Amino acid sequence: MNIVVVGAGYVGLSNAVLLAQCHHVTLVDVDQRRVDMVNAGRSPIGDADIEDYLATKTLDLAATTDAQSAYANADFVIVATPTDYDPDKNFFDTTSVETVTTQVLATNPAATIVIKSTIPVGFTDQMRATHPGATIVFSPEFLREGQALHDCLHPSRIIVGDQSNEDPTKNTSQAAPTPPAQAFAALMHDAALNDPPVLVTGTQEAEAIKLFANTYLALRVAYFNELDTYAIVRGLDTAQIIEGVGLDPRIGAHYNNPSFGYGGYCLPKDTKQLLANYQAVPQDLIAAAIQANRTRKDFIAADILKRHPRTVGIYRLVMKSGSDNFRTSAIQGIMKRLKAKGVQVIVYEPTLTTATFHHCQVVEDLADFKRRADVIVANRRTPDLADVADKVYTRDIYGRD
Repeated sequence: MNIVVVGAGYVGLSNAVLLAQCHHVTLVDVDQRRVDMVNAGRSPIGDADIEDYLATKTLDLAATTDAQSAYANADFVIVATPTDYDPDKNFFDTTSVETVTTQVLATNPAATIVIKSTIPVGFTDQMRATHPGATIVFSPEFLREGQALHDCLHPSRIIVGDQSNEDPTKNTSQAAPTPPAQAFAALMHDAALNDPPVLVTGTQEAEAIKLFANTYLALRVAYFNELDTYAIVRGLDTAQIIEGVGLDPRIGAHYNNPSFGYGGYCLPKDTKQLLANYQAVPQDLIAAAIQANRTRKDFIAADILKRHPRTVGIYRLVMKSGSDNFRTSAIQGIMKRLKAKGVQVIVYEPTLTTATFHHCQVVEDLADFKRRADVIVANRRTPDLADVADKVYTRDIYGRD
């Protein structure tokens, strides 16, 4: 099978490595540096399993910036390009997906296009209407930053949004998937190390599954953060409350560690996109999750200010261990709130190569950083700060999530 994956980010690279174990995979990206690193057996993103597989496994994988040549002989083209949320349009910016789809079909109209980028509900139908006769399906991903390949190898479920299920006269659960949808679901299932359930749905249902799944996670983050806020204000033990609540098996003791708020690639933009998709549909919870995240950052900043710091040190912009991504990390919102109150803010982030970040000085030496900061803000506890534990402000209870 000839497979092309477009986009060498978390989703694209992890899927390319996964499928290159059994198929010929060409990874297409516009960044020559990323292409060169992959071809040299090195990962351009922070993910331990991807780094290991590229360095040690036998993979039929080649990266290139020559998209047209790659598309020519492809059976499947997996589109995993960025779809950032555009606050002006109040929708995802799907330009990259649209461009790739047009280019693929101009070169190879017989290819099956699989969209893995996160998109608004209804987008795949729009692409099919724009390109009559083309085979375009949507298959959402559910990957964690820093553990993307692990989650590809051990998926919780494989979902393919297939146009065959969109006849309202049919029972969706009984409609037979089309051969391309079946083939792609089989590709992903065969590459998995576990035996994940496979669900073939209507396309808009698959698009909605992605947005609702991530919004539920955002709601869960917001819930335990608000529980923690209550405990702080009332002088209660957050850990005891969470433990008691989590003993109910319907709630569980997972994904419950307080933080500064949700951030990263997916949750901020996916919750906003889902809210935009509601439009005239009644809702309260979706908007509340977004507002709760802002409220949490306001509270955390105010709680730090109660210590009357002159200089606050931000220890790491990344929010998860094993990840090198800090885009829209919640701690950046804390920084901005502190600076607005006139507090000097310094940053320790080894992945930064600049002298400043958001007009805050980047301190490269950890010992100097510890010495200069009156309060050190860390989303998660770390042995690096054990010697200055009295300075550390964190809401981390379990050392995970």
